Amino acid sequence: MKNLLLLTTLFATLFTAFWAQAERIKDISSISGVRSNQLVGYGLVVGLDGTGDRSPFTTQTFRNMITEFGITLPPGVDPRVRNVAAVTITAELPAFAKPGQRIDVTVSSLGDAQSLRGGALVFTPLKGADGNVYAVAQGNLIVGGFGAEGNDGSSITVNVPSVGRIPNGAMVERAVPSNFARGDSLIFNLDQADFTTARSMVDKINDLLGPGTAEAIDATSVRVSAPRDTTQRVSYLSIIENLEIETGRERAKIIINSRTGTIVMGQNVMIEPVAVTHGNLVVTITEDFNVEQPNALADGDTVVVPETNINIDDGGDSRMFKFGPGVSLDNIVKAVNEIGAAPGDLMAILEAMKQAGALKAELIVI
Repeated sequence: MKNLLLLTTLFATLFTAFWAQAERIKDISSISGVRSNQLVGYGLVVGLDGTGDRSPFTTQTFRNMITEFGITLPPGVDPRVRNVAAVTITAELPAFAKPGQRIDVTVSSLGDAQSLRGGALVFTPLKGADGNVYAVAQGNLIVGGFGAEGNDGSSITVNVPSVGRIPNGAMVERAVPSNFARGDSLIFNLDQADFTTARSMVDKINDLLGPGTAEAIDATSVRVSAPRDTTQRVSYLSIIENLEIETGRERAKIIINSRTGTIVMGQNVMIEPVAVTHGNLVVTITEDFNVEQPNALADGDTVVVPETNINIDDGGDSRMFKFGPGVSLDNIVKAVNEIGAAPGDLMAILEAMKQAGALKAELIVI
């Protein structure tokens, strides 16, 4: 617990140090309309070592594929292939990707295939949300997981062998239209909405390029005038995106993960005067079984009688500590370290302080 709190203090100190440094515009924002697009496709992986699937749609897809090559199976004949698996292919098409460029793809099994290791993806079109084909994928899979099975039914699986990757496995066939070169202005969208950061960005651009060049639309978006010529616009944006600005401080937050016991406190967490007491209550319940047996001449049966013992321990080390006005994160961590509170106890203390109105921070439970 002390290591966790010391680590939290270290993070808060680092955040304070980083806040004093400026950040580049390109690291905290993106240009409206300049984004990647999701692609998806359905196909077959072949060449598996008997680890494919026997799903009905896999058989149907296999029939359709070999029909394209002029091979027709008689009706009612089951091809019984175990080296084929039906898969879905996903990829991300970067902004400004041009035909002929290659992108990575992820291949995932749809049926009951045991493993895709050693398989090869057959030529598969990848479509966008508009239904158009933007890339085609094909190639040998790289699978990080593997599985093994013994004759006695025992098995072991490491990672996920039913998912693989193909680096540069898809070739771009169609470019996505972009409005990058349209209009007289561009809009920068901040990754995190903040009025202070938006104002700082506007002031920095206007100081360099002249008043009225940039204007804040809201806490997220900043409109910047830009030349129409594409070459000039690229050079223009290269200058803007490398400008360094001071970003606004985040709201005071405390993040609690009740599943893992992780507690992260932001640097701006403050509390009002409050007194807190902490005590441990341990209730132990044990169940013993006693055997009662009659003597040799008695006419009775041997019986098992349960005996329940309940012990309550309140720890005996309950302590109370008091926070004064304007207490910072360092004081909170120090006080909690002194009483040795466990993560669960600290969560309860923070929630109670929030309900009492003493905690000046947003309490977020994830």
